[in-house]
Amino acid sequence: MDVLTQYAWIAWLVLILVFATIEVFTLEMTFLMLALGSVAGLLSGLTGIPWWAQFIVAAVVAVALILTLRPPLLRMLRRGADPARSNVDALIGASGTVVRTVGPAGGQVRLENGDVWTARLSPVTEQADVAVGEHVLVTGIDGATAVVVPMERSTQA
Repeated sequence: MDVLTQYAWIAWLVLILVFATIEVFTLEMTFLMLALGSVAGLLSGLTGIPWWAQFIVAAVVAVALILTLRPPLLRMLRRGADPARSNVDALIGASGTVVRTVGPAGGQVRLENGDVWTARLSPVTEQADVAVGEHVLVTGIDGATAVVVPMERSTQA
């Protein structure tokens, strides 16, 4: 067992490199904490303690870091995110004007951003069709089709 303790530093270096590499690709902070736990295992091994005690030190440090340091790091990482909705998320709640009569089977609307979308009425709408020129509200996006309800229905809800 003395040989295992003597060369454990190689295993710790490999684990540190593996965990750090995985962290670069995931940015989840879990593997960073495991890498830091492995550093603690490496440092404890340099003091000459047995390999099983090095493992315990590494595990305790990693779990402690995951429970204490990871949550604030994740909050700081996400704090800088742009709160503005984009892409399809930005279209939900947008208003538009019917360009070609919209029914359950389809039609076309020009949204407030100027885009013309294929549209269909939402299944919750009791109305059969929405005529050209009427205003609608986008309630969802299904593939490349905007799911809309007449503006009168959306203001009543």
